[in-house]
Amino acid sequence: MKNPTSSVIALGSKIFKSSLFRAAGTYGFFSLLNKVIPFLLLPVMTRYLTPRDYGYTAVFSVMVALITPFIGFNTPGAYVRAYYAQGRFEMPRYLGTVFCFVVVSGIGTSCLLYPFRELIGQTFSFPVAWLWSVPVVATAASFVLLTLSSWRVRELPWPYGLFQNSQTLAGVTGAILFVVVLGMAWQGRILSQVIVTSLFAFLGICFIVKNKWITLSFDSKYLRHALCFGIPLIPHSLSGILNTSIDRVFITHMVGMADTGLYTVGYQIGMIINLIATAFNQAYVPWLYRKLNEDSCEIKRKIVKMTYVYFGAILLGTLFFSFTAPYLMRLMLGAEFKESSRYILWIALGYAFNGMYFMVVSYIFYAEKTAFLALATVTGALINIVLNYFLIKSNGAIGAAQATTLTYFFIFLMVWFLSTRMYSMPWFDFWKKDRDNL
Repeated sequence: MKNPTSSVIALGSKIFKSSLFRAAGTYGFFSLLNKVIPFLLLPVMTRYLTPRDYGYTAVFSVMVALITPFIGFNTPGAYVRAYYAQGRFEMPRYLGTVFCFVVVSGIGTSCLLYPFRELIGQTFSFPVAWLWSVPVVATAASFVLLTLSSWRVRELPWPYGLFQNSQTLAGVTGAILFVVVLGMAWQGRILSQVIVTSLFAFLGICFIVKNKWITLSFDSKYLRHALCFGIPLIPHSLSGILNTSIDRVFITHMVGMADTGLYTVGYQIGMIINLIATAFNQAYVPWLYRKLNEDSCEIKRKIVKMTYVYFGAILLGTLFFSFTAPYLMRLMLGAEFKESSRYILWIALGYAFNGMYFMVVSYIFYAEKTAFLALATVTGALINIVLNYFLIKSNGAIGAAQATTLTYFFIFLMVWFLSTRMYSMPWFDFWKKDRDNL
């Protein structure tokens, strides 16, 4: 009988030599760089912004995230899936249809939000005078996502990473200009986001047009496909957003805006695990779809083995990161933000479970049964709301981080269970002898 340790080593060697690992490494490099750039800004921002200022920027990000699904309706994700539909669509026309829809939807959302600006400002404890910036950034971000998706489906990680990191670098430069040089505090941080996101949305559209990836036309059949894919994902998207943002709303109302700022800085550090997992997933999904199209039992077994190796690696890596990051933070952050380090372990562990979720949710997307995701994510969001209330009430702001970990663990388990029902994979007989190569 073959030694299990040898099998794992052999599998690991194949993974490291595979095109998937090389692509994931490229995405991983750019994603880490994308995180390092604003991370290096933390020593500056935590000395020029107060925890309360950070709280305002965090609440702004929450509002942008909440309205984004109602602008794009997840149609950029539909474009990614349509690209792998083996000739069912004329892709330039499909992208043009999605583009036109996002334009109309962005304008419509801005008009709908205006009459409710006072209520929104009161609900989120955010100045009404700056609410105009929320739909502007959300709409621009949707166009940026379309650009990144266009490179991603063509498996072009270098232009993807260069564009993404150029936007981040421009955002950092804008933040320094408006916050440090002009002394505009949190308002300058938001204004820099408005300008930079809008600029890169325009540049992204220019890239797409130049490469002839888009035909500016509208096809109702393509729009129906995009909306049938995207609309069932809205509860899923909103639930995911609530899982990543409702904690700051609770902290703001139950503890205070300053604690929201401290929590946000700790959250930024813990999210490094999420960026690594997302980088791997960006390379993994196109590779996975190609392999699933081959419909080989042996390849499916190898995919499952690789998935279990990934589970173990991300958990061990997260624990190592969680115990070393606080020491670095004490050297980097301003004196007012020292307490942020206590949130890192819980946030990082939560995002490790989220990275494991990425590995199982792709089967539901591949099967185009996205409506079933709402069952897990909506339930998870409701649990997260309940956990946030009781854990924050009992433990203070650290309870929000604990709620994040527990929620992501539940969602991972439930989506894994659902994926086994949506698409058959050999999760419990993967040890059979393989003959195909990855």
